[in-house]
Amino acid sequence: MIRTKRAYEPASPADGRRILVDRLWPRGRTKRQMAIDAWERDLAPSPELRAWFGHDPARYPEFRERYRAELQLRAGALRRIARAAEPGTVTLVYAARDPDRSNATVLRELLEEIRPGRRARAGRRSPGDVRPTDAAVGDVDGPGPPERRHRERRQRRG
Repeated sequence: MIRTKRAYEPASPADGRRILVDRLWPRGRTKRQMAIDAWERDLAPSPELRAWFGHDPARYPEFRERYRAELQLRAGALRRIARAAEPGTVTLVYAARDPDRSNATVLRELLEEIRPGRRARAGRRSPGDVRPTDAAVGDVDGPGPPERRHRERRQRRG
């Protein structure tokens, strides 16, 4: 199960594994108060996207699409969190004030789509039913940054 929770709400045992998904540490919160198990800074929106969005509700639909595009480049981190949610609960912790228009909400939607073991009805897979082992995940994100750099370097050399 994947949940979301504001960083300013108290941690509880029901949260399971708590993962901070913001690039910046929430203002005024200590490590002890946060009870964070991991901090996935790389899954946060880019600084440019975050600044452009500015938590303007009118910009949320476009923010959602742009952020999902950024997340496609981070398939490895997405798969790690999706796998962690299989045996228990993972709570994505965020600092934004609007729980319906936050990066954690978009991230949770995407994670639900790629969770391992997610099955469509009657044994068939729907287009959104992607598992981390599928070639589609690799096709979307391509090789990670180190592999991409090495491939590009080899191509330049001839």
